[in-house]
Amino acid sequence: MGDSPPKELISLADDEGNSVTVNVLGRAAGWAAGLDAEIVVRTPFVSGRIDLALSVPRLESWGDALNRLDAGEDVAWMKMSRGPSIFIRLTGERDCPEVVVEDEGGSMVTVRVPLVPPDDWIAAHRRRLHQVMSYWAPMLSA
Repeated sequence: MGDSPPKELISLADDEGNSVTVNVLGRAAGWAAGLDAEIVVRTPFVSGRIDLALSVPRLESWGDALNRLDAGEDVAWMKMSRGPSIFIRLTGERDCPEVVVEDEGGSMVTVRVPLVPPDDWIAAHRRRLHQVMSYWAPMLSA
C-alpha cells in the first residue's frame, strides 16, 4: 500500500462502459471523524458525481453489505441516512446486476446502472475496504 492513501472504496464496472465508483478524497475539513468522498457514475448515456461523507461506522456497514451480497441478498447501503444511498441488486430490472444511486434528499435524482461485475468482485471489494480501513480508521477520532 505504501505511503499513498487508498482512493477507491467501490469500483463496479463492466465492458459496456458502465461504472459506479466511490472514491475517498481525504480527511473531511471540520469533522475529525469523517472522510470526504464522492460517488461517480459513468455510462455511455449519463455521467455524474455527488459528494459523500464517510465515517468508520459507514465503512463498517459497507463490510456488512458485502457479507449480505456474498450470501445472495440485495443491499441498500447508507439508506435512511443523510446524503446519497447506494442499492445493489443482484438481479435487476434487466435480469443482470444493477447499482442504483439515489440522492433523494438533495437533487432527488435516481440513476440505475445495469452492469455485470467480474466473478471475484466481492472479494476484491473486501480487500479495498480493508485497505481503506487500515489506512484511514486510525486517523479518525470517534
